[in-house]
Amino acid sequence: MTALKTMPLAFAGMPEREMLARARDFRSLMDRRRTVRDFSERPVPRELVEHAVMTAATAPSGAHQQPWTFVCVGDAATKRRIRAAAEAEERAFYEGGAPAEWLEALEPLGTDANKPFLEIAPWLVVVFAQRYGVKPDGSRRKHYYVPESVGIATGMLIASLHNAGLATLTHTPSPMGFLNEICGRPENEKAVILLVAGYPADDAQVPDIRRKEAGDLIVWKE
Repeated sequence: MTALKTMPLAFAGMPEREMLARARDFRSLMDRRRTVRDFSERPVPRELVEHAVMTAATAPSGAHQQPWTFVCVGDAATKRRIRAAAEAEERAFYEGGAPAEWLEALEPLGTDANKPFLEIAPWLVVVFAQRYGVKPDGSRRKHYYVPESVGIATGMLIASLHNAGLATLTHTPSPMGFLNEICGRPENEKAVILLVAGYPADDAQVPDIRRKEAGDLIVWKE
């Protein structure tokens, strides 16, 4: 197998003081991120969403196979179809399909089967994981570390959208096979996240939650 060509690393060093300041500023920015369920209909430029998705696509992936597809839905009719299908799955979930322990964990958040944000928000980004690749001759190409790669890319997408000034919501109706049909995606792709993106409503409310402190989640081995 022919080795990949190499090129010089474009790495711009900076003083440690600036590095620390940037790290603090970005942490502060991301600490203000909240999952939003009350969205505005205010339009969001397609270019903004494209930049965020292309930032996500810079994520590392197993063997650089980039096993992801991002379907960006702004069409009202398609969003309506997605909402109807998602709510059907959610009703089945809340009316007996979910373990009691999971419903108990969700109760403080006040979630239910009604998902109006799927129509109200200007953009839905459906993240598909490519379980395997398809070669030009139609045969399969094995993909490696697909969940890890797509998970990293999705996190970068959320961070990029927040950095651009938008609110997001990660929605995961189960099962999600209806998204393949609505979005016209092939069988080698599996929908893993339905990401809602837009401006929060003027009267948006979010749960008053606290995140873990450093001592609860960092283990130092120095």
